[in-house]
Amino acid sequence: MGSLGPKPIDTKTKTEPKMSVTNGQKNSTVLEIEPEQEREQEPASPATRLFHTKALSCHILAILGCTTKINRDVIKKGLESTLLNHPRFTSIPVVDAKKGVRKWMKTTVNVEDHIVCPDLDPDMESPDEFLENYTSNLTTIPMDMTKPLWEVHILNVKTSEADAVGILKLHHSIGDGMSIISLVLACTRKASDPEALPTMPSSTKKEKTKAGFCRRFCYYIWFLFMVFWNTAVDAVLFLATILFLNDTETPMKGGAGVEHNPKRLVHRTISLDDMKIVKNALNLTINDVVMGITQAGLSRYLNRRYGNTNGKGSSKTNNLPKNIRLRGSIVFNIRPSTGIKALAEMMEKKSKAKWGNKIGYVLTQFPISLPENPLDYIRQAKTIIDRKKLSLESRFSFAAAQLIQEIFGSKALTMHFQSYYNKMTISMSVDPQVIPDPYQLCDDLQDSLQMFKEAVTKQGLVVTP
Repeated sequence: MGSLGPKPIDTKTKTEPKMSVTNGQKNSTVLEIEPEQEREQEPASPATRLFHTKALSCHILAILGCTTKINRDVIKKGLESTLLNHPRFTSIPVVDAKKGVRKWMKTTVNVEDHIVCPDLDPDMESPDEFLENYTSNLTTIPMDMTKPLWEVHILNVKTSEADAVGILKLHHSIGDGMSIISLVLACTRKASDPEALPTMPSSTKKEKTKAGFCRRFCYYIWFLFMVFWNTAVDAVLFLATILFLNDTETPMKGGAGVEHNPKRLVHRTISLDDMKIVKNALNLTINDVVMGITQAGLSRYLNRRYGNTNGKGSSKTNNLPKNIRLRGSIVFNIRPSTGIKALAEMMEKKSKAKWGNKIGYVLTQFPISLPENPLDYIRQAKTIIDRKKLSLESRFSFAAAQLIQEIFGSKALTMHFQSYYNKMTISMSVDPQVIPDPYQLCDDLQDSLQMFKEAVTKQGLVVTP
């Protein structure tokens, strides 16, 4: 994070709140609000209130690899000149004991209380394993609700992918993933120009072809009909899931209470260039390829698990039962990205850039099979994604997010795909009791991409240099 920027603002409130501590816990947020503190408060959004319910209270862990050792003093100075100008990083969520209303309230911020820099052995034997254990342990430690809900952990240890690692842990009520990524980038500056924000690639829009009135009219009618039809079907399937439609009992399905089990964080980095080869060969999007990799990886992994259970033990034979119903929730950002320039201005000039959580969910079935042509995985994935784009499911699921979480809960496997430069990192949170061999699942996902690349090359869909 850069150290340039304005001087930190004064975040001290005139009167400290009276905090109610229950059962000796330090994470109570029920406060007796003094009248003069009202101007230091901001009403909590519906999403904020949702993320502070027992069913949906969760955190974001962002891991950043650096090519040099991290200087704690530089990071501290950078945080003081950037994040401390952001209202969400200088406030705590409180509940008015009299009104019962949750709000954000400004509070005193001591940056030292938010930076953790353990003294580590730089020559430790297994730094990668240490990093996984460290991040997994962070998921079991609740955040102190009496101070702003974010922490920065500095691990000056050399791993296989970086010379040092920084971990940003924050409560999900602060913002969604798109906002957080943009904010982190807004805290940085170019190495070649310390005054300039990093340059981000701009999306290229396809040129619109001119069409006659009748053709455009027919297209809009078809488009509206498909949106209406797909939304209605998705709503019916959603209600059916609530009432009776369950997933197949597979080795990957956790039992009751699985959401309370400790999770392990693992990751695998694959080539984004290889994904682009597949994308360009089949005229798809990166999201189509990601969906195909996920579907193929889960199919290969389940096939192996079923083979081991049946005593066959071979991943080359088809050990899958027929008609497996395996579904997942795919998260969509349903608002345009704030952008790093707007967030940089927010921290420098307090501009009114849009911030917060605005995400939707779609319930998606993953066809589990072993087709002869591996590219069928991606073609199926594209069909599913294209259909979901013509549905308002993600919109109404945002409003029904609390109901969705209470019904489905947090399952045994969560996957994130994050691209940077020429790499794509797959991060997974798994329940070791349900998925005891997460690295095998990582292998299956990575092998799926290689399988796609070999298939498009073998079928003459792309010419390799």
